Amino acid sequence: MPAYLLLAVAVLSRLMPHPDWFNFTAVGGALLYFGARRSWREMLAPLAALMATDYVLTVFTYHYAFRWQAYVTTWAWYLAVMALGQILLHARTSFVRVAAGVILGPTSFFVVSNYAVWAAGGMYPRSMAGLAACYAAAVPFYRNDLVSTGIVAGLAFGVPVLLRRFSGVHAPAALASK
Repeated sequence: MPAYLLLAVAVLSRLMPHPDWFNFTAVGGALLYFGARRSWREMLAPLAALMATDYVLTVFTYHYAFRWQAYVTTWAWYLAVMALGQILLHARTSFVRVAAGVILGPTSFFVVSNYAVWAAGGMYPRSMAGLAACYAAAVPFYRNDLVSTGIVAGLAFGVPVLLRRFSGVHAPAALASK
């Protein structure tokens, strides 16, 4: 249930009006958490929710025509981050593993999506200088994505650990009583 609640927060964090420079969403952290806590079969729900969110934002918020081809990279990234959560955090969760997911998620999106923008042409010259300009223009968004993913994943994975610590319940004892 917490994974689906976090997914709802991720969708709302994208739909709520905010200044362009803010770019703080719960998507990266929610996808990591969802991948870590849910099965492979359940990963279609967040994918569908975020695909619908992409459609709503494109058509109704930004008033552009929706071209699904423009989103294939983003949708593949959604699946990849959930897979990262499944592979990295499903069996064993630790501070180092969560930190690795927090860094790998936004960094992979930064690298892949900006390369796709540059390769699609139109916004930047097809040269090394154009590629560098594309990446340079995206650095503020990357920074905010790292921060938001770190906060969301830190809370999603950390709060339950803190609650167990402060309540005096230890995981092995709790599992033994089931």
